Amino acid sequence: MTTAATTPKRGTTAPTPPAARTGRTHGPRRPSLRSYLASLSWSSLLYVAPALAFFAVFVLYPIGISVWYSFYAYDGLTQGTPVGWDNYTAVFTDSGLRAALLHSLVLLFFYAVLPVCVGLLLAGSMSRIRVYGLTVFRAVLFLPQILSSVVVAVAWRNLLAVDGPVNTALKAVGLGRFATSWLGDFDTALPSVGVIGAWVEYGLCMVLFLSGIVAIDRSTYEAARLDGAGPVREFFAITLPALRPQISIALILTVTFALRNFDLIWNTTRGGPGTTTTVPSLYVYQDAFQNRMLGRASALAVVLTVVILAVVTVVQLALRERERPLRRFARPGRKVQS
Repeated sequence: MTTAATTPKRGTTAPTPPAARTGRTHGPRRPSLRSYLASLSWSSLLYVAPALAFFAVFVLYPIGISVWYSFYAYDGLTQGTPVGWDNYTAVFTDSGLRAALLHSLVLLFFYAVLPVCVGLLLAGSMSRIRVYGLTVFRAVLFLPQILSSVVVAVAWRNLLAVDGPVNTALKAVGLGRFATSWLGDFDTALPSVGVIGAWVEYGLCMVLFLSGIVAIDRSTYEAARLDGAGPVREFFAITLPALRPQISIALILTVTFALRNFDLIWNTTRGGPGTTTTVPSLYVYQDAFQNRMLGRASALAVVLTVVILAVVTVVQLALRERERPLRRFARPGRKVQS
């Protein structure tokens, strides 16, 4: 049985519900924290418990102890004395530390920017070359990444010595005036250490980019060639945008290596000549194990950790910036072409 109040008159349209007028639909309610915890299978935590325990003992606990020590004047032997924020004040007012931070910024170019560019060049070239033995060639290029940093430092220290092969080769081709003590000269020590780091890191970037290029649809390149695109245009229009995730990972790894690098510099120059190759991680070692100032070393380590996290965050945000407009204009049921 219908009534006049519920049956629309002929020639009129039925009233539209509020949800239909606004185009909004109410999705399922988000589960509460209590229901989420109740739905978990707590027995599955037993499988990750060993890894969590290892992470807590060897990562979280040392970080917590470092933060705790950073507020004390502590030499590792006697009772520590609370000093508040004095260690952090000393870190930010030390002129030598500011110079060390500047050295780290210079090394960012050699350890991060240069390996990424070289890795892109090699990956783009090898993806188009089809020759016998290319796999072995790739393995040789990746070899610096798997070598011990001590081995790399000793090898390059001998290569760049005054009577080493580099200076001998320069003299043999008539460029003896450029021969110098590459790791002992105030003007060439820092760039030389940077070149060593770039040689170590470019193999990792190359492998990451090669794995990303393999995942690109080959039909995209075929369509570009039909439109008359050459190798350079294909690289900048197809390969480079598709490698954005791999570039992000490569920059995160190389930037972290550049800011925390210690063993490579310690085994080549030990921060010299003078303080031209001193970096913050070297200050941490000297304050902790040579000067017996564990409180200041801990404060510097905490600051260095915060700086690394900040730089990595900036890199991630910079590489994700171009994806936001696509997400903003996307609609349910509509595909966005990139």
